[in-house]
Amino acid sequence: METYESIRVWKELNIANFLDDIVSLNDFHDQVMLKVLEVASKKIGASPAPCDFSWFITGSGGRLEQSLISDQDHGIAYEIANDENDLYFKVLGTEISYGLYEVGYPYCEGKVMSSNPLWCKSNIDWDTQLAFWVDDESWESIRYLQIFYDARVLYGNVEFIQRLKTYVHEYQLQHPILLSRFTANVEYVKNVIGPVGQLLVERQGLYKGCVNLKYAGFLPYVNAIRLLSIKEGIVDTSTLDRMAHLNRIKEYEGILKDTERNFKDLLVFRLSLSQVESYADTHYLQVEKLTKTEQKDIKRIIKGGIKLHREVIAMMKKGGPNGI
Repeated sequence: METYESIRVWKELNIANFLDDIVSLNDFHDQVMLKVLEVASKKIGASPAPCDFSWFITGSGGRLEQSLISDQDHGIAYEIANDENDLYFKVLGTEISYGLYEVGYPYCEGKVMSSNPLWCKSNIDWDTQLAFWVDDESWESIRYLQIFYDARVLYGNVEFIQRLKTYVHEYQLQHPILLSRFTANVEYVKNVIGPVGQLLVERQGLYKGCVNLKYAGFLPYVNAIRLLSIKEGIVDTSTLDRMAHLNRIKEYEGILKDTERNFKDLLVFRLSLSQVESYADTHYLQVEKLTKTEQKDIKRIIKGGIKLHREVIAMMKKGGPNGI
């Protein structure tokens, strides 16, 4: 029987073979996490599960955009609520989080994990939770909805999660204020391009001389494309897959020009950050180590993300091509 330790050793021995291709790397992460789920299920001593369920991952894992080191972002939706099932999935969720940590996935600082009751619920309780989030006006509820919309089922019944995403889309069609709240929540992004086109790097601290690719590079693309996807009811999670769907909608042709190329190039830059020791390290790009061509490329990518983000926000505020 495999153990968390044997999975960790296997992961560390093999992950370097997948650092040239973002698709292969994310497939590898999926394999590792599924092995953890299998061991966790056996460790709690009850198999098979007492009812149908979905184990989903979100964040960069949900979007298939993980780098060398990724933290945990996951949850559970199970079919039937009763005392026995509630206890089973509570124990399973806690064991999964522990197992992932032992294998090398840091705990999520925001506690978006199956060990947190907020992210481990029966279908009927998820219905109640989503109904609360879409109606609540707090920043936190909108953040949770965004996190949930990036959920990708890694194991189990895909329909459980697809149904909930469809509910969010249909709700915003009937209540346009929800899309306005999504828009306001992601309105501001970090700009690291100076007034004369220079890259504005961190001036002090551990990452002095670096650009934070997560906030300056990825989030403008990810947030803008997610916002359009919620509006259009696109349930795919990959930013590139979402772009492909949106590109088929004529009204978005102009603002999406070059976004696929830019985002693919951004993923390549992230893969270059392989000499890292922690999850935080995977976000920072050392500018002085880049060639002039690479610096030019990263400026193009960041500028493209900022432009896309601004245009999407402006479109949403004006009512979108078809009206919010």
